[in-house]
Amino acid sequence: MNAHRPNLDDLDAHALREQVRALMAQLGEKDQVLVRQQQEILYKDTKIAQLTHEIAGLRRYQFGKKGERLSGEQGSLLDETVTADIAAIELELEQLRGAPSISQPKQQPKRAALPPELPRIEHRHEPDSTTCTCGCQLRRIGEDVAEKLDYVPGVFSVERHIRGKWACKQCQTLVQAPVPAHVIDKGMASTGLLAQVLVAKYADHLPLYRQEKIFERAGMKLARSTMAEWVGACGVQLQPLADALREALLAHRVMHADETPVQMCHRSSNNPHLGVRTISWTVYTGINPIA
Repeated sequence: MNAHRPNLDDLDAHALREQVRALMAQLGEKDQVLVRQQQEILYKDTKIAQLTHEIAGLRRYQFGKKGERLSGEQGSLLDETVTADIAAIELELEQLRGAPSISQPKQQPKRAALPPELPRIEHRHEPDSTTCTCGCQLRRIGEDVAEKLDYVPGVFSVERHIRGKWACKQCQTLVQAPVPAHVIDKGMASTGLLAQVLVAKYADHLPLYRQEKIFERAGMKLARSTMAEWVGACGVQLQPLADALREALLAHRVMHADETPVQMCHRSSNNPHLGVRTISWTVYTGINPIA
């Protein structure tokens, strides 16, 4: 880099002015990048503080005194919402903070094995080529197996994702197919089961405590707290779709909107008659008529 720098003693006044302009332009660009980075850091710090405050309030309710909480079906519905909100906020905080430190590994609870009586459907993932870069033939030395719980209405099954391990005896190279993408990393639920829970909750209006009983009749006991965490995590992953839908709606010149008042229980009160009046909005562009 230094070899390409001109000798200032050999430059005339015009060349010196051009050199100064170029350096000032570079400094201006670096200043803009620095300002953007500082703004991004400030936004992340503010967002982290906001989410940390919100999750603290939710956990106070979740682990607070039983006398301060709602009972019955209203309490179940509110507990589901709180658990889903906590899972969503935890995922957002993880994304804002970046990768966790290696020196402080996150403790993952040990998950119980899926029932052996459920039918297994194998999905094998092998490398595209079993020939090593050195020209030798790879040998299969083992495999990694990850199980995902799947659900077709009325029937549970287990997806077994098998990733074979192939090694080269000559150069000691290990080759393995990449881990398939999942909505929730290291989660037990397949995309089909997650879709079933979300559609049943929001399209069919089945709260999680009712889905818990439906799944138990089908032979699998799923805690509503676990499903609530799935709902929260899926909400974060679906945020880009919600943003795209908002942009598509705002691109229309005319929109029709209808609001429906909804009475929701207040977390700080155990009186079912006290609540918060919220609004549920329906937006319609009028381009595609609804049958």
